[in-house]
Amino acid sequence: MSSPFLKQVFNKDKTFRPKRKFEPGTQRFELHKRAQASLNAGLDLRLAVRLPPGEDLHDWVAVHVVDFFNRVNLVYGTISDGCTEQSCPVMSGGPKYEYRWQDQQQFRRPTALPAPRYVGLLMDWVEAQINNEDLFPTNVGTPFPKNFLQAARKILSRLFRVFVHVYIHHFDRIAQMGCEAHVNTCYKHFYYFVTEFSLIDTKELEPLKEMTAQMCH
Repeated sequence: MSSPFLKQVFNKDKTFRPKRKFEPGTQRFELHKRAQASLNAGLDLRLAVRLPPGEDLHDWVAVHVVDFFNRVNLVYGTISDGCTEQSCPVMSGGPKYEYRWQDQQQFRRPTALPAPRYVGLLMDWVEAQINNEDLFPTNVGTPFPKNFLQAARKILSRLFRVFVHVYIHHFDRIAQMGCEAHVNTCYKHFYYFVTEFSLIDTKELEPLKEMTAQMCH
């Protein structure tokens, strides 16, 4: 019998947006398959995130950024019906942490927004980044730009904020649906990866520090 979480995942109304996929036959597709095989085999997540011998760090990071984008979309999609402008008038992680949105178009200064609006803008922004061929080249042999890891850090830092909001404000919904084990695994995978390659500042990780210490000891 499938879990309520899996039903949510395959309910198109609940999925936040289409998954970004890798083209079969490409190096990135093969890396993605290898990473997924490690997870499916139950390999220790600390080991699963390590750079495979002989592989390029930029390719490995690119594969995981896209994978985490897809996963965080699913996690947020499962609780999105309970995350409204009324219930979450600001994008926050408890009383100590508030996230303000800034981009190069509509919001040139950090702006307080309701959580669903913030997350929608964040996901649109990440999607635009990973679909940008200059930043995430898909052709074999096309080099990554010099600012790729810097851009990846910014993407992952912003995706982490979705975990913060979901865990602190919507964990009861996750528990009610019986999908906390799946969400926890997604988070642990994300945490081990970003810490393995120093992709998020320690300060950004503070809101979930105590939970992480218990979960990822």
